[in-house]
Amino acid sequence: MSISENRLEHNCSCCGGANPERVRIDAILAKYRDVKGPLIPILQEVQNLYNYLPKDVLEYIAKQTGTPIADIYGVVTFYSLFHLNPRGRNIIRVCQGTACHVRGGKTILQALEKQLGIKAGHTTEDLRFTLETVACIGACGLAPVMQINEDTHGRLTTDKLAAILDRYK
Repeated sequence: MSISENRLEHNCSCCGGANPERVRIDAILAKYRDVKGPLIPILQEVQNLYNYLPKDVLEYIAKQTGTPIADIYGVVTFYSLFHLNPRGRNIIRVCQGTACHVRGGKTILQALEKQLGIKAGHTTEDLRFTLETVACIGACGLAPVMQINEDTHGRLTTDKLAAILDRYK
């Protein structure tokens, strides 16, 4: 029995009713049943459920839509907005653009990597944070800058980082 059969094709383990994950995914698929080229919006909505795209869920989407799994992986790996690994509740984006670089962006990144115990591109084990680098946030006057979710933090120094991170539980 495959993982997808375990997760999506059986009844709920707690109540015996319809599997709630499958019900949500089936509702998304039904919404796009008569839409041309629905794969990207389907993937976006499913990713919103999980905060990433689990392999077994992609296999289920492939089966239900009749889309080859290779085509789905082609889309998911082409677009940077899709993620195949779990992501943190809080996404930290550290600017590495010219202004931030000149004003210590690399030092900020290294300090965050040390405090979080992860490298850029990874997620903490507790799924609290995902650390990413970006080419430019567009707040050069505040360099060095990072964003956590939608919040921009500028004029950073390494001694400010712990207090900023503590705000994001």
